Formats: sequence, C-alpha cells, structure tokens
Amino acid sequence: MDSRQWDERYSGTEFEWTTRPNQFVAAGLADLTPGRALDLAAGEGRNTVWLAERGWRVTAVDFSRVGLEKGRKLSAARGVDEARIDWIVADLRDYEPERDAFDLVLIAYLQVSPKLRGAVLARAAAALAPGGTLFVVAHDLTNLTEGAGGPQDPDVLYTPEAVRAELPGLRIIRAERVHRTVDAGRVHRALDAERVHRTLERGADPATAIDTLVRAVRET
Repeated sequence: MDSRQWDERYSGTEFEWTTRPNQFVAAGLADLTPGRALDLAAGEGRNTVWLAERGWRVTAVDFSRVGLEKGRKLSAARGVDEARIDWIVADLRDYEPERDAFDLVLIAYLQVSPKLRGAVLARAAAALAPGGTLFVVAHDLTNLTEGAGGPQDPDVLYTPEAVRAELPGLRIIRAERVHRTVDAGRVHRALDAERVHRTLERGADPATAIDTLVRAVRET
C-alpha cells in the first residue's frame, strides 16, 4: 500500500486499531529509562504518544500525513507537551535517521519487502546511540497458516531468524514468536469465509495472531 491508500485508511474519525500502545511495546519497553526515541512507521501514533507520556522525546516517522495528524490530535488530547514529539512525514524508503542519536528505535508492524526491511533495519541500527535498544514487532510468517488476521503476502511477513540475521552489529536480547489476542469479530470481518473455515478446521484460534518479536542492544 502506498501513502495515499494509508491516508484513506486512516481518514475515518475512529482510530484504525486502538489508541492504546501495542501490548508488546508496553510490556517490553516499560523498564527503559526515557531518552530519545525514534518510532519508524508510527501510523496513528499510539506507541509514540505512550512513549512521550512516559517521558521520552520522540521522533515519529510515517508516510501517511493523515495518520500522523491523528497522532498529533491524540497527543494533544492526552495532554502531552507538544515539544516532546516531532512528527515527520517521510517514506522509509528514503528516510535517513540521525546516526548514533537514539536511545530507542521502535519498528512496529512495518510489513514491507525483505529488501526494504533490511535497509530500514540497517538504518535503525545505525541510529542507535551506544547502549541503545532496537525493538521490532511485526506479523510473523507462521501467522498465514496458524494465526489470525494480518497481511496475506508471505513476502512482507517476518521471522525471528530473518530479523536476527539482519542485525549483525547488535547484541540480540530476545528473538522469538509471540501470540497476541485479537478481536474475533474484526478478524472474521476482514477474512474471507473460506479462510475462517480453514482456521477453525485445523483447530486454531481465529482470534490469536502470531508475531515476530526481536529486542536488540547496541553495545557501548
């Protein structure tokens, strides 16, 4: 999908998913001391705003101007100091973050081709300050056959092994598949009837999604 398609998707008055942070982001990053954060593919800003509320100074990047504007409104509604967040409209195919500058780089559900994913991960790693954390969460390849929802193109899905291999300069703290409960009604509406039937037939839970989660650190 290009930026215009995402602008259209985000154009409704309601948020596309939720205003709460992703559950793995909230659980996995709550222990970090706030500093400078970079949220790549920030979408409607739910993770960005959560980080800012916890004291982070966040740079939020996405190619959807509409999505970031919703994030800006969410931030204002939550009473976040506007100076805490820089909202940057940019395509990650071209965006070059500042090197050695961020204590945290977050990439959540950036489902793109392996070539672009590798380029974004390399830039994200280079953007980390010494001791900084890279946190990646995305739809996993096994979600196609064992989980619910998410993209149906295997080329844009992740595996822990693939992400680990693309971060040779970082120390991997965690690289695994994790399960996430999703709204069953939303999943059923999004999937065609045949796939719902196949999901139920194999005994899988149609309301459980499988994600790749990788946490890595740049050594000091």
